[in-house]
Amino acid sequence: MDLVEIERKRALGEWEPLEDRLREAGFAPTGPVVEVDTYYSRPDVDFLETVECLRVRESAGRCEVTYKPASDGGAHGAGGVVAKQETNVALADGGEAAHAHRLLEALGMVLLARVEKSRTCYRAPGRPDLSVVVDAVAGVGSFVETELVSSDEREDVVRRLEEVERLLGLEALPVVTLPYRDLVLAAAVSRGAAEQGPPADGAVHR
Repeated sequence: MDLVEIERKRALGEWEPLEDRLREAGFAPTGPVVEVDTYYSRPDVDFLETVECLRVRESAGRCEVTYKPASDGGAHGAGGVVAKQETNVALADGGEAAHAHRLLEALGMVLLARVEKSRTCYRAPGRPDLSVVVDAVAGVGSFVETELVSSDEREDVVRRLEEVERLLGLEALPVVTLPYRDLVLAAAVSRGAAEQGPPADGAVHR
């Protein structure tokens, strides 16, 4: 069976209690690393509607192009669990990012959004399949993602994911189902509406 990434994202308030629990559970941090993700769509297919992902990720001399297929009935499970197969192409170095952008633009791809975040990844010894990621996303907020990559039956993987969430005390945090791309776009729309303000005549127009 192919490897599938199964994850759940939650909104995070204060970091410190979670960081303490991660260290107590034996997780070691890597980062933080600043990542800039540029998302594209096709001109004839709206990836926001199909929930597809075409992304160029740039960080500290690294560049990677990622594609995640459209969501079907099995991609989004109960409780905000997402299961998708990823296709990743790592480029030689960060300088290749400009070539990746030019290639996608030459193919007619449409720029959707840029997401900048500071990411710290926590891993536990002997668990290469498991990662807990803490993200501070510019203009949106902070989040924690629990991720497992496995070819096992989905129910077993979700059970293991829930065990990790219980261990770290994450169950009470609100589940977030939208990708960062969509959250950033929604925040930009809200800011634009706020900056525009009410009609000049003070009336409410519908």
